[in-house]
Amino acid sequence: MSAPLAALFAVLAAVSNAIAMVLQRAAARTVPKADSFSLRLIRHLLHQPVWFGGIAAILCAAVCQALALSMGSLALVQPIFVTELPFALLIASVAFRRRLPARGWAAIIAVTAGIGIALAAASPSGGRTGIGLATWVLTLAVAAGAMTLCVGAALRRPRGRARAALFGTAAAIGYALTAALMKSAVHAFALHGAAAFFTAWETYAFAAAGACSLFLLSNAVESGPLIASQPALTLGDAAVSLALGLMVYGEHIRTGWWLLPAAVGALLVTAGVLALPGVEPQALKGPAGEDVAGDGRNDGPGVVPKDR
Repeated sequence: MSAPLAALFAVLAAVSNAIAMVLQRAAARTVPKADSFSLRLIRHLLHQPVWFGGIAAILCAAVCQALALSMGSLALVQPIFVTELPFALLIASVAFRRRLPARGWAAIIAVTAGIGIALAAASPSGGRTGIGLATWVLTLAVAAGAMTLCVGAALRRPRGRARAALFGTAAAIGYALTAALMKSAVHAFALHGAAAFFTAWETYAFAAAGACSLFLLSNAVESGPLIASQPALTLGDAAVSLALGLMVYGEHIRTGWWLLPAAVGALLVTAGVLALPGVEPQALKGPAGEDVAGDGRNDGPGVVPKDR
């Protein structure tokens, strides 16, 4: 496996996902409140051209992610997706011609440096390729149960940050599971070709898990501001993927004194991700003054409708 190439493709996937997040947020903000958590939500989004741009970016990210997972460990590739939030902030600030404040740049540097330090210290590697059916059954059951609990808690809350964060957490678990299943399917393709890929149950399982995660993500960005759903998605995906890599694939990370710089890196990432919401409402303003972040602080006119 080539760890540098795996990391490169993971970064490209993170950039594509950040683009998708910004485009999906713009499309989801036009959804009527009554369509929340229903198939009408998807039907409404199908009439939004910008939503299709987000889907195209997601497909590009999926290809890059598959290439990354074929070259590197799950515990290496998925944590890199934490950089989606800084990328989303940078992309949106450029698109809407708004300068980032110093605090925003500090948070972005913290996330970038933190993930670099954490991965360099942990040095994820190894792992088995053949996963038994019993292990998969247990993994799927635990993941489905956790997602169900998050969705149930989200549905009991009104539109807002808590609801968005819970849906984002459910989507994070789903995306981590999707990556774990995708890694197994990609391995089948690498060993036995396209026929093995399309006959492997993991292929259809990761497609189903990905579709479910996309639905949950759409509800997350529709339920509340991006600054609530995106941190839950990125941090949750990284944490769950690390756990799946270690417990399902038997991957290894360095322990001993290496845990100290790894912990420092993780703290930097967490601090940066949590600090970004404080600067996002200033940066994600459109040229007409619209509140692209969806925090409800700006009621000026704009091309992106407000949360209701």
